[in-house]
Amino acid sequence: MSAKHKRNAQLTRAVEPVAEVSRAPQATAFTFGDPMPVLNRVDLLDFAELVEVNGWYEPPISWTGLAKSFRAGTHHASALYFKRNVLASTFIPHPLLSRDTFRRWALDFLMFGNGYIERQTNRLGGTLKFEAVPAKYTRRRVDLLRYVQTDGWKAVHEFDTGTVHHLVEPDVNQEVYGLPEYLGALHAAWLNESSTLFRRRYYENGSHAGFILYLTDPAQNQDDVDSLRDALKHAKGPGNFRNLFYYAPGGKKDGLQLIPVSEVAAKDEFFNIKNITRDDLLAAHRVPPQLLGIVPSNTGGFGAADTAAKVFGRNEIAPMQAQFLALNDWAGDEIIRFSPYALDVEI
Repeated sequence: MSAKHKRNAQLTRAVEPVAEVSRAPQATAFTFGDPMPVLNRVDLLDFAELVEVNGWYEPPISWTGLAKSFRAGTHHASALYFKRNVLASTFIPHPLLSRDTFRRWALDFLMFGNGYIERQTNRLGGTLKFEAVPAKYTRRRVDLLRYVQTDGWKAVHEFDTGTVHHLVEPDVNQEVYGLPEYLGALHAAWLNESSTLFRRRYYENGSHAGFILYLTDPAQNQDDVDSLRDALKHAKGPGNFRNLFYYAPGGKKDGLQLIPVSEVAAKDEFFNIKNITRDDLLAAHRVPPQLLGIVPSNTGGFGAADTAAKVFGRNEIAPMQAQFLALNDWAGDEIIRFSPYALDVEI
């Protein structure tokens, strides 16, 4: 290598660590990725509170991550949709706020812990209608009086002062944004998704190692061994799980052994993971399993569905209805009204 090439190589090695260190800083301290315990050294970052970006506060966690996790598990999305549907079925539409607007507002509040309603005015300053604002893209200005809609970096639309109502699920660490109640069950939702994806890859692979055929009997000739190898090689694809017959005259005990690798253990673990993560998600959402159409695995079942629905309506739906009534105090009019949650209501 020439002296010029050596100098270039040394410069390249000297510059590479600097380029690795000078990466753009992250906007938030919370990331969706590798499993991490709740009590970790990142607790020190709580003293920094919320990060200010371009004049507004970034949320304490990634709204994009919450939106992606919404469909990570069947029971996670189903429980949120179930609550939203029950609330929408009891909502009494108002000329200024439609049922469709309420559905979008309620889903945002349940998913992100934040729900935004904008008062749209006419040319005379009167209220034209109330419209839901997507919580995923809404940020609060540092003056805590104005709101802005962003694309993640720049402001797309800035709302006039006093035209946005912010419904908050309170957080114990800060008072700017709310946080959903189910955050503690997100690990269960991700584990549920990972087990399902693993199972799909397991079946789509088609040629996974299901067992080891261990042959030590010296009485076998090479032709029999080759025939057995060829039969196992073609025992996949259409018509798989076919039976094999192997005749070994004069063979010794344990001369031919079938050793499973991990198929049985993986199958049992898959069902355990699905059931445990399902129970964790339902506990976080406080939705009875019989209301989500889950088939019980025991003979006793889950109990009567109507009794569970009544308890769920009193303990879960009624308190949430009371939270949405906060819009009436802000609007100065009875915009939000609900009918009692009953099982014998005719639609």
